Amino acid sequence: MKDPFFERTLVLLWHHDEEGAVGVIVNRPVEHTLDEVLTVEDVDLSDYPNGHISWGGPVETDSGTVVTTGEVSGSDVWLVGQGITVTRSNDALTTLLRDRADLVLCLGYAGWGPGQLDEEIESGGWLFADIDPELILGGDRATAYERALASLGLTPTTVWMQPVDA
Repeated sequence: MKDPFFERTLVLLWHHDEEGAVGVIVNRPVEHTLDEVLTVEDVDLSDYPNGHISWGGPVETDSGTVVTTGEVSGSDVWLVGQGITVTRSNDALTTLLRDRADLVLCLGYAGWGPGQLDEEIESGGWLFADIDPELILGGDRATAYERALASLGLTPTTVWMQPVDA
């Protein structure tokens, strides 16, 4: 979608039904490290090799959502498929960090009202694909968008998106 919030992004949806949709952008890195935004007792985050921070979306940018392949339990947990779990639990985040799990900490999230995302998909504003942990957690963040398009047999030059106000 030609929208400054979502252009060239990968959005992982963890909720989508008749009441709306919720997801996070996983490939828009921010200029902060985990040790700059978190303090976790007994965990040295200055050399944490398995996590990065992404701008997750324009809603509640002062809160975090964790996307991981690590083991997570609790009431604030969504299993989205292919071993990917989403949580907004601080306790789960602490456990994942202590376990040195692979994760993306997404600051903020994206939300759509009832039927909004469906309408945007129908009008050609979004492409969608199956969940691929390598696209979400692995590889170079700078090439994740191109790799996602390639998984669909596309390139950035073969995709034409409508401007948001069209």
